[in-house]
Amino acid sequence: MLTNTTLTVNKIDYSKTTLVEQGLPTIGKGQVLLKVSEFSLTANNVTYAAMGDFLKYWEFFPAAEGDGIIPVWGFAQVIASDCDGIAIGEKFYGYYPMATHLLVEPTQVSASSFVDGVAHRQPLSIIYNQYIRCSHDPLYQAETEALQMLLRPLFTTSFLLDDFFADNQFFGSEQLVLTSASSKTALGMAFLLNHNRTSRPENYQIIGLTSESNRAFVEDLGCYDRVLSYDEIETLDAGIKTSVVDFAGNGQVLGRLHQHFSTMLQYSCLVGASHWDQRAGMPADLAGPQPIMFFAPSQAEKRLKNWGGAQFQQNLAAVWGLFTEFVDGWIDVERHTGTEATNEVYQQLLSGSFNPKVGYIVSLSD
Repeated sequence: MLTNTTLTVNKIDYSKTTLVEQGLPTIGKGQVLLKVSEFSLTANNVTYAAMGDFLKYWEFFPAAEGDGIIPVWGFAQVIASDCDGIAIGEKFYGYYPMATHLLVEPTQVSASSFVDGVAHRQPLSIIYNQYIRCSHDPLYQAETEALQMLLRPLFTTSFLLDDFFADNQFFGSEQLVLTSASSKTALGMAFLLNHNRTSRPENYQIIGLTSESNRAFVEDLGCYDRVLSYDEIETLDAGIKTSVVDFAGNGQVLGRLHQHFSTMLQYSCLVGASHWDQRAGMPADLAGPQPIMFFAPSQAEKRLKNWGGAQFQQNLAAVWGLFTEFVDGWIDVERHTGTEATNEVYQQLLSGSFNPKVGYIVSLSD
């Protein structure tokens, strides 16, 4: 009997995983069954777990009580369809459970995409509920599927962060400090800040904070004006108007940055939580402005209204090509197949002990 294999995690201790085997669902009228062929695993998926309750990531793909299914980005093929306009064999890029299959109820079916209309997903952001038809996707190229899985969701967040800061005139900041500077979302933002700088009226410096072990790698990429280790935070000029973009989720590091810049800190932006086990540690009497969580779908929905869907995709595609060309020169793609290998990659990312030059593509199917 064909089965759907799902990797679930404990919502309290993300290192505790369970493999759940179930029979494939029988499709009903208007439904489509997708087979998830491959997906990426990055520090972004750790953030989905760390922010699972706060940002409702656990609600997309419900699991048994106490467990959650971490969403992933990847490709799937239609293996059964009772929906007009969606044919067996078609490939879609989108937001999937860490599983081998997903049953969807397509609505808003168009030449380029559909939206999953299943009831429990309706209160959630449409950005995550949309599935893009590869045959009509301006960003899709068969030879860059791996980069799309690894970087498209991260780079979209980078794109929206860059747009958000430009939209707010960088809050008057003269420098932006990005923590976890080797993370792919931070690199994407730094790349765009650097690329777009000459066309903007604001004058700003881009500072990257990273571990000493990743420092040389980050410096060699040339996205940042300066790269410092976390031990060097206090060497930064505290008299410059500064914004912090925190991708690391380390409370102690963020606390030191607030303490150091104090009243010169213009904005404190929380993005990721790659150090998921170190989120505590911020002082109760935090100096400077209160940190604010950046929720990418909110900025995306604003721009979709301003620009329209087609223009949004064109604007993203215009810089996506430049970024993939930049990344293709140094990223090493590793593919891993099977439940055991997928769990091992997940545990490695969870521990934080991974090479920033490596991108992991996995499949739960043997």
